Amino acid sequence: MSTVERLTALGAAAERELRQDILPFWAERTIDREKGGFYGLIANDLKVDTEAPKGSVLNTRILWTFSAALRSWPEPLYRELADRAYAYLLEHFWDDRHSGLVWTVDSQGAFLDDRKQTYGQAFGVYAFAEYFRATRSKESLEHAIRLFENIEAHAFEPAHGGYIEALARDWSPLEDMRLSPIDLNVPYSQNTHLHLLEAYAALLRVWPEPALRSRLQALWEILAFRIRDEKTNKLILFQDRDWKPLSDAISHGHDIEASWLLGEAADVLGDEAISERTKEIGLAMADDVLVEGYDQAHGGVWDAIDHHSPVLGKEWWPQAEAVVGFLNAFELSGRDDFLEAALKSWRFIEEFVVDHTYGEWYYRVSPEGRPELDLAKVSPWKCPYHNARAALEIIERSNRLRS
Repeated sequence: MSTVERLTALGAAAERELRQDILPFWAERTIDREKGGFYGLIANDLKVDTEAPKGSVLNTRILWTFSAALRSWPEPLYRELADRAYAYLLEHFWDDRHSGLVWTVDSQGAFLDDRKQTYGQAFGVYAFAEYFRATRSKESLEHAIRLFENIEAHAFEPAHGGYIEALARDWSPLEDMRLSPIDLNVPYSQNTHLHLLEAYAALLRVWPEPALRSRLQALWEILAFRIRDEKTNKLILFQDRDWKPLSDAISHGHDIEASWLLGEAADVLGDEAISERTKEIGLAMADDVLVEGYDQAHGGVWDAIDHHSPVLGKEWWPQAEAVVGFLNAFELSGRDDFLEAALKSWRFIEEFVVDHTYGEWYYRVSPEGRPELDLAKVSPWKCPYHNARAALEIIERSNRLRS
C-alpha cells in the first residue's frame, strides 16, 4: 500500500471513530437531564453514579470537544451540546466573587472544592477560546481573556518565571497544591505548563494581543529549555521554584504530546527561528519515545517509567497522543518509521482500546490489550478530549500530507 493510501485509510478511520463512536457516546450517555450538565462518573459498563461530583477538567474538555466538532461539522447536535457545556460552566463553575473556575462542584452544581487549580484555568481558556471560534460568542472570548488575566495576575511568579500549581478560591496561597492524588505537592509541574502553552496558543489564534503573544513565547521557552531535559529530551515532571528537578519519573505520553504541542505553539507564534528550533526539538523528543517508550510488538506507548522501573500498562490518552506525535514527526522528517509507528498505534487503539461493547475507549489496557474493567468510562479525568482531539488532528494532517 502506498503512503497516500495508508494516510487516506488512517484519516477515514479516525473520522469514523470520532463521528460513529466517541461523539455519539458523549451525546447519548453522559447528559444529566435531572440535575443539569453532564454526569461526573460513569462506570465502564455504563452504570451512572448520579451523586458523583462534577469536575472542571471534564466539563471544559466536553465544551472544547463539541466546539471543535462544531467547527468541522456544523451539526445542530454539536451546537446543542457545546451550548449546554458552556452554560453549565458559567452557571456552576464560574466564581462571580473572585473570578475564575472552581475545581469541582457537587452533583447538584454547588461549589465543592473551590480551589483555583492553574491547570483548570488553562482548560477554561482553551475551551472558551474554542467555543468562540465555533460560535463567535463575544461573551465566551471575554471569559477566556478574563481567565488569562487571572492566571497572569495570580499564578505567574515573575521572580521565578513559572506558574504556581494552585491557589485558594480568593487566589491566596495553598499548602496542598497537588493536581491529583498521584502528583507531588510541588510548585511547578510540566503538566500545568504544557497545557497553559496549549491554551494560550488557542487564545492567541482568536485574540492577537501582544501581551498574550509574549507570555506564549515565554511558555514555549520554559517547556523547551527548562522543563525539557536537553540531554535526554524528556520532560521533567516536577520542579521547585528554582527549576530543580524533584522527580526522576518519565511520562512517555506527555513527552510525545509535547513533541507536537510545542510545534503548534510555534506555528501560532509565526516566528521562523522558533519554528526551526521546534522542529529539531520535536523530532528529538519523538525519536526518544520511539526508541524507549514505543511498543514495537503491538504499537502504542507505555504509560511511564517510575523510579527506573517501567509501568507497562497503556492508558487511553497516551495512545491517542502517540498517533498524533508520530504523525507529526513523519510530517517533519518524512521518515517511514514514524508513519509506521502512528499506523500501528492506531491499529492497537482500534483493536484493543476502543470498547466495542459499551462504546468509547477503555481507561487502561494491559500491554497486550486486556482492558481493566474496574476503571471508569467517565470520570473527572476520563473525558473526550484526548481521543477526539487526536481524531481531528489525524483527519487534518492526513489530508494535508496527501495533498
